[in-house]
Parts: sequence; structure tokens; C-alpha cells
Amino acid sequence: MSYEFIPIKTRVVHPPKDDIYDILEALPPLKEGDIVFITSKIMGIHQGRTVPVDQVDKTELIKQEADSFLSYTHPSGFNVNLTINDNVLIPAAGIDASNADGYYIMWPKEIDKLCAEFRAYLCKKNNIKNLGVVSTDSHTTPLRYGVTGITIGLSGIEPLKDYRGHPDIFGRELAITQVDEIDPLASMAVLLMGESDECTPIVLLRGWDKIEFNANSSMKDFKIDPKDDLYTPLLSVLQKCK
Repeated sequence: MSYEFIPIKTRVVHPPKDDIYDILEALPPLKEGDIVFITSKIMGIHQGRTVPVDQVDKTELIKQEADSFLSYTHPSGFNVNLTINDNVLIPAAGIDASNADGYYIMWPKEIDKLCAEFRAYLCKKNNIKNLGVVSTDSHTTPLRYGVTGITIGLSGIEPLKDYRGHPDIFGRELAITQVDEIDPLASMAVLLMGESDECTPIVLLRGWDKIEFNANSSMKDFKIDPKDDLYTPLLSVLQKCK
């Protein structure tokens, strides 16, 4: 299998609101089986999901956006707001002020719906049917320095591969194993996007044939309710915001 990740350099996307359809229009011609990764930041700006930093208390904004919240002071002295937002465990509800020109940028609303909207536009423009559109964000991993990438919304591809009922190499039937097929790809895309002034908010994956395309897919069956998660004892310390 031959595949490649293609970083797409774009114009600067400006808060407080900036329609990005011209950026989608300028993408190189897409092919059947392509996956387009888009950073959630420019999707948030596209929707106008921004607030000037001098007009809001960030902690209150985080509480407004988060589903669950825990604030504490880190041993090094800075304040940390751990949250669950849209079924993702992430600091500060994903709100960010980097590359934001004096604004806080929030995650887009109804992320799957926006991914589906962009997918429909790109499918029609390129006359294709099998296309994935994935919204990504940077994400910290407990007990690891540094950020990786995570999927926060998608359309057009199945994020999970189910191995339940399949035998292992010794014939033992797998009982619970499902493989997250999209986050590892999102992590590579986010790595190529960069974190500072690269101006590459979109990455195109071409030639990856180990994923199933489905026009009706979403994050719905990809998310675990916090009360059913393996990490429930840890997650339960967060307080509900809504």
C-alpha cells in the first residue's frame, strides 16, 4: 500500500470570524478515498466561535463550554482547568489563545455536522463519493510531556474496526477488542500541521485503504459515556457543569 500525508499551506485565518470556504475551494483536486484533516481552530473561527481575551474571564468561559470541570493549582504554581468537553477529556475545554490574535478560540458547535457540510461541498466539487473529513485538535496525554493529535469530529469514515468475535493467532476469541483507526491518523496530521507559525491547518491523507468509508458515519458510536469508561474512578472527580 502506498500512501502519503500532504500538508496544505493556506492563507492566515483571522478571528473573530472568517469564512474558510475559499480555502476549501483552493484545495488540490481530491480523489476517491482521500481523507481531509482540518484543525478545529479554523473551523471555530469559521463559525465565529471567538471571544476577545480582554472581555471575558477565561475560567468562566471554560465552565460555560465544558460538560464537567475540575480546577486546581499545579505544583509549579499555574492554574489548571481539567474538563470534559463533548466527551473529550481535555484541558480548558479545548479553548486556546495561540494563533488567535487576541481572541480565545472555542471548539466549533455541532462538529460532526460541520464536517458533513464540508464533506458534501468537497464531494460535489470533486465529483467523488468516498471522502473523509476529520476535525482535529492538539491533545495532552497523561504522564507524557508534549502534545499529540486527536479527532473531535468526523464525517464519511468509520472510526472503529471491530475485532470482537475474531480469533487471535492461537484461536482465542477476542471479546472486547476494537481498534481506534482514526486517532492515530489524526495524530500524524496534527504533527504535520505544527503548533506555531507553520500556517498548515489542513493535511490531506491519500492512498490509505485500511479504513471503511461511510457517508452516514459520525462520532456517535465512537464515544464512551464517562460512567462506562475504564477510567471512571478518575473521571468521576470532575464536577458537572450542566
